[in-house]
Amino acid sequence: MPSDQKKASLRYSILILLIVVTMISIGMLVFHASIQLMLFMTILTMIPFVMRLGYTYETLEKKIFSSMLSALQPALILLAVGMLIGSWMASGTVPALIYYGIQAISPQFFLLTTLIFCSIVSLATGSSWATLGTAGIAMMGVSQSLGIPAGVTAGAIISGAYFGDKMSPLSDSTNLSAAVVGADLMTHIKHMLWTTVPAYTITAIIFTVMGFKYGNQTVNSAEVSTLTGYLGEHFHLGAIPFIPIVILFLLLISKKPAITSIFIGSLAGALVAIFYQGVDVREILNILYNGFYVESGIEVVDTLLQRGGLISMVELVILFLFALGLGGLLQTSGVLETIVQSITSKIKSKGMLVFVTILTAYFTLGMGGAFSFSAVMTGTLMKPLFEKFNLCPENLSRIIEDTATQSCALPPWTASGLFTAAALGVSPLVYIPFCFLAMITPLFSLAYGIIDFTIKEKPEKVSGSYALEV
Repeated sequence: MPSDQKKASLRYSILILLIVVTMISIGMLVFHASIQLMLFMTILTMIPFVMRLGYTYETLEKKIFSSMLSALQPALILLAVGMLIGSWMASGTVPALIYYGIQAISPQFFLLTTLIFCSIVSLATGSSWATLGTAGIAMMGVSQSLGIPAGVTAGAIISGAYFGDKMSPLSDSTNLSAAVVGADLMTHIKHMLWTTVPAYTITAIIFTVMGFKYGNQTVNSAEVSTLTGYLGEHFHLGAIPFIPIVILFLLLISKKPAITSIFIGSLAGALVAIFYQGVDVREILNILYNGFYVESGIEVVDTLLQRGGLISMVELVILFLFALGLGGLLQTSGVLETIVQSITSKIKSKGMLVFVTILTAYFTLGMGGAFSFSAVMTGTLMKPLFEKFNLCPENLSRIIEDTATQSCALPPWTASGLFTAAALGVSPLVYIPFCFLAMITPLFSLAYGIIDFTIKEKPEKVSGSYALEV
């Protein structure tokens, strides 16, 4: 550290962190400002505070820009995802998933079907909110006709919607969690399988058992009939629309780069749209950029289909840039290092590290009112500690997803909580007891930390080669 630069004291570091949290929280919760705007304003506000430590403006500017550079890869992935969603709407891929998913409904297994159906829709779209506002609304209508309690059905819908939001490479939360901590996207997703698969299996068993109580009911829902009727009439369904999914899946499991895989998947969707759905070439190019648009006059249909396009991801790209820029500024100033050092002595094991990270994620989620705020703050604060323990970044990104992503609809005052309650017409206090996936997944995270299972360590260089430290 140059002689004219001084290390931030713990008191000054806490002051800076409190200003950051207060600005973003008040801006989002009180004035309903976008997190992108609040992050940008916070960066500009923090620069004079950090300059008081002896840093020049030029030094801070270079660090902010270099941190933003790490957002370019996930940003390109998101832009490709926007194109893919638009083309998969036009190709009938997502409509086919919705249509055949609804056709598979069985009263006895309604809750299990709802869980799986919403999971598939969310995986395909990468959006929990789109799933809640479309498939979720349809399933709530069916449950009403079956006499199934609204809270139980909402719990199955939310579990499925946020499972897909968490595991889909198309999801903004998945990409943001990996980007904030510096993890490879597909490595991050694979690492989450260790906690998510067992938790999802237990959740599915619970909903299956609960569903036996409603086995003698019959399905009769106007919302479902309206939705399936429109999809069947306006799209050529069958097996062809599933080709883009197969292509993308084969590319990803073959470990091809995520950006090119998603781009090829979007081109496959565009070709199906042109040659199978009869979409004009100029129209499909417009869809790839602006997204798919339909004006059916049916709210549930329009909410479902009006999605995608490269331009739809611009706000998320801005979020990535500003989030990483703020993280780089706080890291350069030594603020995070000072705060982390103050608690490092109290964290003696991986289990304690995981426990503290879980608490941090929940605290920042409740305080900031949004997943993105929790992901940025948790990832930025805890990343140095995970590096100190020589742990791979995907350990941290997994915890962020197991907690903040899965639970962002549970606090009634968060953006996701407000949207979920409004979309499904159910109070959070009614559906929270049945959000089993959000409750079970963090238990596996914590248990794995305590017993040191699937907590990956970084390879260390030994005599010219790399070996895992045991």
